[in-house]
Amino acid sequence: MRLKIRRRAGRRAALLAVGALTAGLLLTAPQQATAGPPNLLSNPGFETAGAPGADMPSCWSKSGWGDNDFTFATVPDAHGGTKAMRVSLTRRVDGDRKALVTENTACAPSVAPGKQYDLSAWYKSTTPDVSVTVFRREAATGNWQYWTDLQNPPVSAGWARTEVRTPVVPPGTDKIAWGLSVYGVGTLTTDDYALEEVGAAPPQPACSGTAQECAKGRWEVVPAKNPVRSMHAVVLRNGKVLLIAGSGNDIAQFNAGTFTSAVYDPANGSFRTIPTPVDMFCSGHVQLSDGRVLVMSGNKGYPSADGTIGYQGLKDSYTFDPATETYTKTNDMNGGHWYPSATILGNGDVISFGGLKEDSTGNVTAEKFSAAQNKWLPVNEVNQTWSYWGLYPSMILMQDGRLFYSGSHTFGNGTPGTGASIYDYDANTITDVPGLRNKDQRDESASVLLPPAQDQRVLTIGGGNNETNPAANRITDIIDLKQPSPAYTAGPDIPLGLVDTGSGKRPQTGAEGKMYASAVLLPDGKVLETGGGLHDRADPVFEASFFDPATNTYQAGLATDPIPRTYHSASFLMPDGRVMSVGDNPGNGTYNHNMSIYTPPYLFKGPRPQITSVIDTQWVYGDTQRITVNRPVAKAELIRPAAVTHSSDPNQRFVDLPMTVDGNNIDLNVTSNPNLAPPGWYMLFAVDANGVPSIATWVHLGGPSALAATAQPPSAHEHTFANELGAPKPNPAKRDSVPVAPTVAGCDRHYGTAGVCVPTRFPAEVKETTKARCDWLAAHRYPERMKVHGSDPLRLDQDRDGYTC
Repeated sequence: MRLKIRRRAGRRAALLAVGALTAGLLLTAPQQATAGPPNLLSNPGFETAGAPGADMPSCWSKSGWGDNDFTFATVPDAHGGTKAMRVSLTRRVDGDRKALVTENTACAPSVAPGKQYDLSAWYKSTTPDVSVTVFRREAATGNWQYWTDLQNPPVSAGWARTEVRTPVVPPGTDKIAWGLSVYGVGTLTTDDYALEEVGAAPPQPACSGTAQECAKGRWEVVPAKNPVRSMHAVVLRNGKVLLIAGSGNDIAQFNAGTFTSAVYDPANGSFRTIPTPVDMFCSGHVQLSDGRVLVMSGNKGYPSADGTIGYQGLKDSYTFDPATETYTKTNDMNGGHWYPSATILGNGDVISFGGLKEDSTGNVTAEKFSAAQNKWLPVNEVNQTWSYWGLYPSMILMQDGRLFYSGSHTFGNGTPGTGASIYDYDANTITDVPGLRNKDQRDESASVLLPPAQDQRVLTIGGGNNETNPAANRITDIIDLKQPSPAYTAGPDIPLGLVDTGSGKRPQTGAEGKMYASAVLLPDGKVLETGGGLHDRADPVFEASFFDPATNTYQAGLATDPIPRTYHSASFLMPDGRVMSVGDNPGNGTYNHNMSIYTPPYLFKGPRPQITSVIDTQWVYGDTQRITVNRPVAKAELIRPAAVTHSSDPNQRFVDLPMTVDGNNIDLNVTSNPNLAPPGWYMLFAVDANGVPSIATWVHLGGPSALAATAQPPSAHEHTFANELGAPKPNPAKRDSVPVAPTVAGCDRHYGTAGVCVPTRFPAEVKETTKARCDWLAAHRYPERMKVHGSDPLRLDQDRDGYTC
C-alpha cells in the first residue's frame, strides 16, 4: 500500500491549445512573482568556497536520507558566475538527496511569521523526480523540522528557472532552509538561488454584515425540509448533496421495505427522491476516483424484541452515479459490515474494516475494492491481520500509504492497547502509538487530518461512551505523524456552550463536552466544530468554534446552529464556502428534518476573489496548472468533498497548492504524491490574505493526460515520517469473527421498538429509581408507554402491566 504511482510531470497537453506564445511562456520559464530585493540567501550561486577541508560551498550542506547511491559535486557548468551544484542518484530504493541551505544562524535566512516568500533557482534536470523542499526552525526551541514540498520542476535539458511562493510562515518560525530534492535516478544541476519577501499584506477589509456576523458568522434554517431521515451525507462532484436514509432507523420502514435517499440541489433548493435498493442505514461510503459514490453494507436486520440478537450487517454494495442519480450493484463484500470504515487509497482502491456481520458478531476481515476491476476482491487477495477494529473506525491515509487509526470510533470502547495505531498494509502490521487520553471515551468523537494535508497532523475532538454513558468530554488531542515516533499530545479543550438536558438550555460547566460533534475543514484553513450532545443520543449542546491549526487554539463563541445536532447528524462544506447541517435522531426515535446553513465570518469581509479561468480541469500528479484570478490571493487549495456519517469522514482533507504568481495569473503546483491527495474530484478554492475564499471550481485529480505516454512520469516524493515506531502488536490467529454484545448500540431492547433507544445505563445524575428514570424519559420526550418485552431490567414497569412508566 506504500504506493509508487507514477504520473506525467510538467504542463498538461491541454495548455498547448492556448497558443504558441502562451505555451512557450508556461513551458520554459515561469514569470517572476511580485517580490522585491534583496535576495535573502547567502552564497546563492555557490561562488564562495566552504571552510578549509569542507566538501561543500559556504552556507550549503549535503542532505537527504534513504537507500540510494549518490554524488555531490561543485561543477563549472554554471548558469551565472563560475560554479553550480550537481547532485546525481545512480541507484535508488527510497529516500532523496539535496543540497540544502545550511541550517544555522549565519546561513539560514530569517523570516517573519505571517509573511510569504518567493523561492527561485535555475536548474537542469534529467529526471522528473525533483521537488522544492523547505524546512523551518522553531524559534522557541531552535529545532529544525520538515515544513513542506512546494513544487515538482519538469525535466529540462537546458537552464530553466523554477519559482514558487511559500505558504504563510507559521507562528513561532524564525528561519527557513530549502533546496531541490532529487528522489529518482538522474542528475540535477542548480545555480543562482533566490529568496525574496512578498510585498506588504493588503489592508483589513470593512465588515459587510452586522458586527456579530463579522465576528461569529450566521446560521439560518433552510425553508425546505429534508424529505428523508438521512443518516449519511455526500457532496457530489456537481455540487449537489446525496442524503442516504435507507430505513432511517425506523423499523416500520424496514418491515415495509421502504428504503429512501434524496438528492438536494443547493442551487434551487429542490429535492429528488432516489429509489434505494436495500437498507443503507449505517452503511459505509466513499467517493471513488471517477466521482461515483461507493456505498457498502448497511442493515440486514434490526435487533430482536428480546434483545438476544443485535443489528446485522449486509454484504451488499452499490455505486451511486451523480450523472444518472441511480444506484448500481457491485459484487458483494466477503461479509456483512454494519458500520464499516471506508478509506480511499492513493491508487484509487478502497479499504474497509470493522462493523457487524450478518449474525451480529464483529467482522475481523479486511475488505478491498479494486478500482481497476470495479469489484471487491476475494479474502485471499487482501492482506489480513484478523483484527477487530470496532464500528466506524477512523482510518486516515498517511503520506506513505500506511493508515493511521486515530482512536475515533462509534459505540463502546476503543481498540485494545493505547487506542490509536498505525496500520501498514504491505507489512501487515499494527503498531500502537501513545498519548491518546481517555481512549475508552472516544465513542462518537471526531477526527480530522488538519490543513494542510502536507503537515500530517490529526486532531481528535471530544467523545463519550454509550455503554457507561458518562458526560461527554471536552478533550482534544493532536498527533504529528511527521515525527519519527509520533505520539498524541494534549490539545486545548473544546469551548463550553449551552446544553439542553430536557428542561431548557443551561451553561455547560467543568469538564462537560460533547459527542457527535462535526469537524469541517474550511477554505481559510481552519476547522469548524459544531453540534454534538452531552450524553448518548440526548442532551444537545449548542456551541460552535474554529480550531486554528497554525496556533493550536480555538476561537470560541461563534454563532450556533439553532437546531439540535446529535446522533445521526452531519455537517459539511459546500462549494460556495458555507456549511450545511442536517439530521438529528435522539434516543426517543424522532428525527429532525430541518436543515441549516452556516455562513462563516469570512463571507462578511467584502467581495470574494474569483477564479476567472481554469485552463484545464483534468489534473495530473506532479502537474502545474494555471488559473487566473480577478485580484491577488494568498493561497489555493483542493478540498475533498464530504462523505460523512456519525461524526466520521476519514477522507476529508485540505491539500495545499503552492503558487507561482505573475500578477493575476497563478501557476498551481500539484503534489506528486497521490497518498496526500487520493485520485478523484476536488473543490478548488483561491483565498485572499484576509481568508476570504472564492467559490470553488471542480477539478479532477489523477486522470492521465493526452500526452502522458510521451513524457517521463514522476514518482511520489515520500518522507521518512513515523519511522521509529515501537514493535508491532502480534496479529491474532485466523478467525471468523469476534463476539459482540447485542447491547453494543447502548440500547436496552426490552422497551419499545428498535428505533427507540432506552439507554442501557442512564446518565450518572439520574437516580436508579423508577421515578427518576421515568422522569428522565419524559423530559426527553420518549413515548409515554412503551411495551416491555420479557423481563424489566431497568424497573420501568412498576405496576407490572407490560408497559413502561
